[in-house]
Amino acid sequence: MDTSQIISVVVFVVALGLIISEKVHRALVAIVGAVVLMAIGVIPFETAIHHLDFNTLGVLFGMMLFVSVVKLSGIFEYLAIKCAHIAKGDPWKIMMLFVILTAVLSAFLDNVTTVLLIGPMTLTLCRLLKVDPVPFFITEIMASNIGGTATLIGDPPNIMIGSAAGFDFADFIIYDAPAVVIILAVIIVLFYFLYGRKMSAARKKNSGDVVFDVMGLNPSDYIENRRLLRISVVMIVLVVVGFMFHGALGWESSIIALGAAGLILLISGESIEKALLNVEWTTLAFFAGLFIIVGAMTETGVIEMLAQALIDVTGGDVFLTMLVLVFASAIVSSFLDNIPFVATMIPILLTMESSGMDVMPLWWAVSLGACLGGNGSLIGASANVVLSDISKKNGYEITFVQFLKVGFPLMMVTVVISAVYLVIRFPVAGYTA
Repeated sequence: MDTSQIISVVVFVVALGLIISEKVHRALVAIVGAVVLMAIGVIPFETAIHHLDFNTLGVLFGMMLFVSVVKLSGIFEYLAIKCAHIAKGDPWKIMMLFVILTAVLSAFLDNVTTVLLIGPMTLTLCRLLKVDPVPFFITEIMASNIGGTATLIGDPPNIMIGSAAGFDFADFIIYDAPAVVIILAVIIVLFYFLYGRKMSAARKKNSGDVVFDVMGLNPSDYIENRRLLRISVVMIVLVVVGFMFHGALGWESSIIALGAAGLILLISGESIEKALLNVEWTTLAFFAGLFIIVGAMTETGVIEMLAQALIDVTGGDVFLTMLVLVFASAIVSSFLDNIPFVATMIPILLTMESSGMDVMPLWWAVSLGACLGGNGSLIGASANVVLSDISKKNGYEITFVQFLKVGFPLMMVTVVISAVYLVIRFPVAGYTA
């Protein structure tokens, strides 16, 4: 390795170590790492700009802005209370419905936004029912990562993969969503054996007033703006349709997201200054810096070396590489942020493709592994950290070990299901580079 390659690898490894330690904000780490690489000439500024994935950044920014307006209507709180009424105050049924609601919302909205909206309502309902909210939070964390795996916009890794591989919304529905539906069904059954039976037993001993309190909540009281609610429902439908057909229209997914944000702001009359305050600017800054750091490794040839190493290990066999990637992606993403992992894998897969390898199954292996791997530990995904913080601030701490005992085994179950699904979906044994 020459000097520029060594420097690019050192900067990446140091940045990754600091991100894992959480002693320095990951956005600051990414920005400083990118600046260092540009300042010492490993990657020139003009070249660095070309490595920024503006489509990914546009989708994230557009959806953050869109959701910041939609949530002002009170639609998410309304849906949460409705779930409680449908469950007739039964804690297990409420948990199951919240799991499904979280998964569905996470498929079409940002995971962090979803848990920020569902978390406070969960806490309120658990206090009314006098039950421990920690199992609810743990199941919702897992549901957000599972649901986010199903679509192009559900989880940042999918946005990145879609942009790099040229996949549209429909592709993710066709390839990822069937596996997610199966996984969610299995996970709900496992949640029942972990938590549901205990809740059902406790309810028989302690029913009455608490259920009455929950049933007494009026979902309509949580609607803040009925006009905005109607606009939001229409716009959400249009956004989903837009993402499904943006490929046929010849539009990038960022055009749909940014267009939806601009249109709902224009129609609703809400303040753009207020909406911009709710955008996760640090997340966008983190992405931008990370793209440049990984771009430096691409420019210096490190990524090509890694791609060749992976091909050598698997002998260029697509079937074996697919299985290695789905498990490796999940395990690595359990303890490292899946965003830098996927950012590293994208140029590797593109390099493999340029060498003649059929990488179609590999994209979906990385997508399923990286997104589902977020359930392996408390630091596996941003949604995990956000919801555990909400729980801790309200007096219900979720420890790393506590989550690991539940999350990692269940995550491995979901990855095994994914591996079986991929083997059935892509019978690619015998394909070689």
